[in-house]
Amino acid sequence: MKTHRTLLLIGSAIVTLVLPATAKAPKVLWELSKGIKAPESAYFDKKTGNIYLSQVGEGGGLGKDGDGVISVLKPDGTVVNPRWFSGLNAPKGLRSAGGILWVADIDRLVGISIENATTHAIHEVTGAKFLNDVAVTERGSVLVSDMLASTIYALQGEKVSKVASGVELDSPNGLLVDGGTLYLAGWGREIQDNFTTLTLGRLLALDLRTRKIQPVTKAPVGNLDGVELDGKGGFLVTDWIEGAVLHITAKGVVTSVLDLPKGSADIAYLPGKKLLIVPQMLENKVTAYDLSGVIK
Repeated sequence: MKTHRTLLLIGSAIVTLVLPATAKAPKVLWELSKGIKAPESAYFDKKTGNIYLSQVGEGGGLGKDGDGVISVLKPDGTVVNPRWFSGLNAPKGLRSAGGILWVADIDRLVGISIENATTHAIHEVTGAKFLNDVAVTERGSVLVSDMLASTIYALQGEKVSKVASGVELDSPNGLLVDGGTLYLAGWGREIQDNFTTLTLGRLLALDLRTRKIQPVTKAPVGNLDGVELDGKGGFLVTDWIEGAVLHITAKGVVTSVLDLPKGSADIAYLPGKKLLIVPQMLENKVTAYDLSGVIK
């Protein structure tokens, strides 16, 4: 089993640490591959009890080709509707609020009525390059990350505006709101043509009131994608390039949970069931794991 590497800055030197995997390997509960094409984000909606799964489709993450879909699953892997909503371009992050499922779709936010799977609203995001994940604040503002522009936007009412922007955001991919804090899973700085970075990303915490940013992991960690709370005060995150699923404590200690192929994307996690659902984007499958004994 491989281990995950991170970099620590000590003075002016860069020290590479190899962090061991957790002692107990997670058990595979189920896996879906039939009809799955480039799954990007899995989201558990507490109200319906469903898992919503975005699939980018054939055209890649920037393809405006209309072949992106949202599927609906049950936590046990039962497929409720493989094409619950279709006609999207390259749908990625998902989050619901007030009966609306919000979807990041390259350069627009699409709102879908959960009750009847119809389009509620489409908000074009002027200047957006690569919208990625979605989060919702306690007051109902819809936040969306733009990884290539290293920017966070907010939809409030009918208006989209910038919340934060700059290299200090580490090209945010995954978003997660917990109370008054927005957690950012950073992809890293100086993104190359092959989507690797010259500097790896960190897990960051942005105070939504003051807009002050604090690192959860002071050292670079990886090309981070999905982020979810672990139910114990820490986080589960994915490293898309490495394929790893990582556990990060509240103090920023990083441990490898799963070693998967490149393309581990935006996860869903049900703490009560210790159920982790991982879209494996390049493998064209989604896999569910039991983290009992791994996250204690």
